[in-house]
Amino acid sequence: MFPQEASERLCAGGSVSRPLSLNYQLSTINSVRAGFTLLELLIVVGIIALLLVLIAPAFTTIKSGTDVTSAAYTIKGVLDTARTYAKANNTYTWVGFAGSVGPNTPPPPITGQVEVAIVASKDGTNLWSANGALPAASLIQVGKMITLNNIHIGDTGVPSGNGTEFESRETVDSDHRISTSANTPYPFTVQGTTFSKWIQFSSRGETLVHGGGFSIVKAAEVGVLPTHGTALAVTQSGNLWLGNVTAIQIGGFTGDVRIYRR
Repeated sequence: MFPQEASERLCAGGSVSRPLSLNYQLSTINSVRAGFTLLELLIVVGIIALLLVLIAPAFTTIKSGTDVTSAAYTIKGVLDTARTYAKANNTYTWVGFAGSVGPNTPPPPITGQVEVAIVASKDGTNLWSANGALPAASLIQVGKMITLNNIHIGDTGVPSGNGTEFESRETVDSDHRISTSANTPYPFTVQGTTFSKWIQFSSRGETLVHGGGFSIVKAAEVGVLPTHGTALAVTQSGNLWLGNVTAIQIGGFTGDVRIYRR
């Protein structure tokens, strides 16, 4: 056997076997290359944490926008239902708002939860003007009471008329905005919740906010703003609230409902 042949050991499969020490060294090198050092792991974790901090506000903004959009279309649906019911049944209906409703700054407290309900006159009469009250025995509930979360019914500011759709909507005085109108002396109660702010629809589709001595005007408004806990999730600039803000306007003489988004 030649020296070169003697220095090599052929395995049964025909491969050349390496000395044990060489195999161990290669295995150790591969193990080291396949892992991460503690410093590398800390750097990766730090980068992930930084990215989460940077993108968290974006996710919050997206969620706020989703909450406001969902609430606005829910309220529009309730108003449309009340108007349709009043016209179809030749009666009067009232859409009540309770909970986080009022000015954008306390008091009253901002809770981020709003309840909405519809009631109708059983006999077709305008109960509060005829009886000086909305007696429970004369009311029938229409649909279910709805709870909206992460929402405040507040002021969206006076339109600036800058040409954008939102800022070119109708100007509504404080008596015909749900957020700033006074509590009605004719509240109603549904499922243990008292509704002291409401919008009325007549059998002709006319809209009236609050009742009492207030007359029908060109438009009424429900402002929808997002909340984060017990604080508004929008910023103020002068008399305007910037961010995901929505104004729902109801035609006083027609009852048509339209959503304006910033």
